Order: sequence, then C-alpha cells, then structure tokens
Amino acid sequence: MTWTGQPRDHGGMSGPYVIRGSVSLPEAELMWRFSRSSGPGGQHVNTSDSQVELRFDLANTEALPEVWKRRALERLASRLVDGVVSVRASEHRSQWRNRETAAVRLAALLAEATAPPPKPRRPTRIPRGINERRLREKKQQSDTKRGRSGRDWG
Repeated sequence: MTWTGQPRDHGGMSGPYVIRGSVSLPEAELMWRFSRSSGPGGQHVNTSDSQVELRFDLANTEALPEVWKRRALERLASRLVDGVVSVRASEHRSQWRNRETAAVRLAALLAEATAPPPKPRRPTRIPRGINERRLREKKQQSDTKRGRSGRDWG
C-alpha cells in the first residue's frame, strides 16, 4: 500500500514508502530524531518535539539494488554526510504528520536519485524540402522589407 496524501488519524505509520517498483524504504534502517520546531505556535511549540529529522544510511543499505545505490551515492554526494542522507520536516504542528512528510520526502528524493539517466538524444536531419521552404520565405520577407524603404518615393 502506498501513501495517498490523505492525513490519517490512527497512531501507526502508513508505510511502506515505495521508492520505485517493488523497492521501498526499510523501516528498520530509518533513524528518527525529534526536536522542537522553530517559529510560531504559542504554548504548544514549547512543549512538543514536532520537528522531525529522518536519516537513512545510503552507503550501507541492503534495501537498494547495487546499481541504484551507486547512482544515488553519486547524485546525492553533496547532501551526504558519511554516506547518510538526511531529511527534515517541521511544517506541521503534529509530529506524526511531520514524520509522514519526512518519509515521503526521502522516498521521493531516493526515487529521483536512483532514476535511470535519460536516453541520449538522436540528432535528426532536417528534410531538404523544409529547409528550402524556410530559405524561400526568408528571401520573400527580405524583399518585402526592402520594398518598404523610402528610396524610390519621390
């Protein structure tokens, strides 16, 4: 089952978070850390650890195929700290919704990082007829504009 984007009101997480195909984030390899969110929130913000930091050890995971892992390590190199990718979420007041957001964000990040490279573009030749027509229209436009100059008017 994948996450539908609808908030739920029960206590458990609504995983698994699918990266692509049958590969999903392994719950056992996710490291969670909670802290107090910054910003407005009144008395509530001072008492609840609603900010979520989700860490995933990309370098040592067994959940991703080797090719995907190599590709992700290469593409996310600037975001990694010792092979660990980290995602933060603090936009919701509820810790649970921030957990959901962080997990979905991490899954999307890994999906993008493990995607196969786009196929190289095969250059196509412009058909001769089209090129000749373009040059003919260009010449016609040039003649039209040259005819507008005030030299012959007297």
